[in-house]
Amino acid sequence: MTAPKTKTPFIAIACGGTGGHLFPGLAVAEQLKQHGCDVALLISPKDVDQQAVKSAFGMEIFTLPAVALQNKNYFSFARSFVKSWLSARKIFKQRQPVAVLAMGGFTSAPPVFAAKFSGIKTFLHESNTIPGRANKFLARFVNVAFVGFPETAARLNVRKVTVTGTPVRPQFCSSGLESAHFSSEEIHSRLTSAATIENCRTALGLESNRPTILVVGGSQGASGLNEMVLSALPLLAEKNWQWLHLTGVNDFEKVKTAYATRGITAVVKPFLAEMDLALGAATVAVSRAGASSLAEMAAMRLPSLLVPFPAAADNHQFFNARIFEMSGAARLLEQKKSTPEKVSAMLAELVEDNSVRSKMQSALTQWHAPKAAEQIADNILRTVFENAGRPVNEGETPVLARDQNVPQPGKIEQHNLSTA
Repeated sequence: MTAPKTKTPFIAIACGGTGGHLFPGLAVAEQLKQHGCDVALLISPKDVDQQAVKSAFGMEIFTLPAVALQNKNYFSFARSFVKSWLSARKIFKQRQPVAVLAMGGFTSAPPVFAAKFSGIKTFLHESNTIPGRANKFLARFVNVAFVGFPETAARLNVRKVTVTGTPVRPQFCSSGLESAHFSSEEIHSRLTSAATIENCRTALGLESNRPTILVVGGSQGASGLNEMVLSALPLLAEKNWQWLHLTGVNDFEKVKTAYATRGITAVVKPFLAEMDLALGAATVAVSRAGASSLAEMAAMRLPSLLVPFPAAADNHQFFNARIFEMSGAARLLEQKKSTPEKVSAMLAELVEDNSVRSKMQSALTQWHAPKAAEQIADNILRTVFENAGRPVNEGETPVLARDQNVPQPGKIEQHNLSTA
């Protein structure tokens, strides 16, 4: 007689608002799927979310009517919070998850409170050194908090905290290499091999053998970074470099024209989904210092000039960047202190001094947590198992549906709840 199949567990991840919340959430979601779970992503209506989840195969997508607090518009924020909370409750009534994971930002709080109301286990992940306001508030209500930096643990009022690092998506090369059990030295060699770099450049329409500078401002705060780089172009125009510049929507035409006017080889795009190719193609990155971006650069061992977004909440990007700089994993330049001369000199050192880049790549290794997504997934399932009265032995990997039909990639089931 065949044993009855266990009901497939359902886990919801609130991860919208910025790429820094969404992409680590996607990495955890992939791990949960491998453990046999059904996964739903709760995201915002922002375009960055809607574009990014197009690659989230085999998951349900729910768009909550959440908006960030902007221009002290507390009424609009409160109204969207209540609507998102009601929407999350409706989702959880239709199919109650065994756990809800919040990745930070304004989409996180309503689902956590909806889950607590229903007695569902709740978790959060904080990727930055300085906790975001949403996570700082939510920490006292969740069962477990996961953090990207050890320094963050003391800044959260939470009953249990685990340092995991920040998850990166599976397509980043080091994750694939690590899953194939290459050593750290072999991973570093393969990531920086000429063949790998040339393939990435060719795929993006770049010349395969020229030093390549990647400029990326993230899903917010690109404008100031764009202006800083453009101001330095006259001093760098004679270099035999090429540029991959991701401008954001607003500055695309201006930046594209600036490179063309000076005859500088550049691929300019408002947005690029294939960031693994962009990082793989680059010699050096000029980047903001969001924790997710730093985790991806560490995974790809990419040296960088970090320019923290000065308007980031609690200046958290500066503290992220400073930790990288202090460990030798990056250079730090504050936007308010930048000059064309400083930018050009710092980039020239990074691009043209192989020993500087090599030391930086070695230092980046300590900031890559290849098992972060797996560790978060395991911790969530372990807590759920123990709550259900099933003991989990030390060293046992919690797998809920190994003998079931694990959900396979397929059509995205998307629900827009913005009018709920």
